[in-house]
Amino acid sequence: MTVIVLTNCPAGLRGFLTRWMLEISAGVFIGSPSARVRDILWEEIRTYSGQGRALLAHTTDNEQGFTFRTHDHAWHPTDHEGLTLLHRPSQPNAAPGVARAPGASGQPPKQGWSKAAKRRRFGG
Repeated sequence: MTVIVLTNCPAGLRGFLTRWMLEISAGVFIGSPSARVRDILWEEIRTYSGQGRALLAHTTDNEQGFTFRTHDHAWHPTDHEGLTLLHRPSQPNAAPGVARAPGASGQPPKQGWSKAAKRRRFGG
C-alpha cells in the first residue's frame, strides 16, 4: 500500500498521479503500485512539485511495517534506534509566515477583553 500527500502542488501533477493511484481527498493519493513505479512516481513528484511539498508513505519489511519520504517539508525523517521518526524544527527557526500557537513566542498572552479576562479582572 502506498500513500502520497501533496500540498500546494500544481494541478497537473495531481492529474498525473491519478493514472496510477486513487485520489481519496484533495492531494491525498492511495494505491498499490510496484516498487519500481512508486520510485518513478516519487522522482516525478520531486521534479514537478514546484513550490509545493510532498510526503510518500509505503509498506515495507521493518519493525514499523512502513517507511516514508518527504520533499520540501519542515519535518524531516530521522532514524532513532531503528525506528524512523519525524524531527520537527524548534519554533524560533520556523519558516516565516507560519502561524504559531498563542504564547509560543515565550511571552505571556496579551490581556484583552475576552470573557476569561473580564472574569479575572472583575472577579465574576
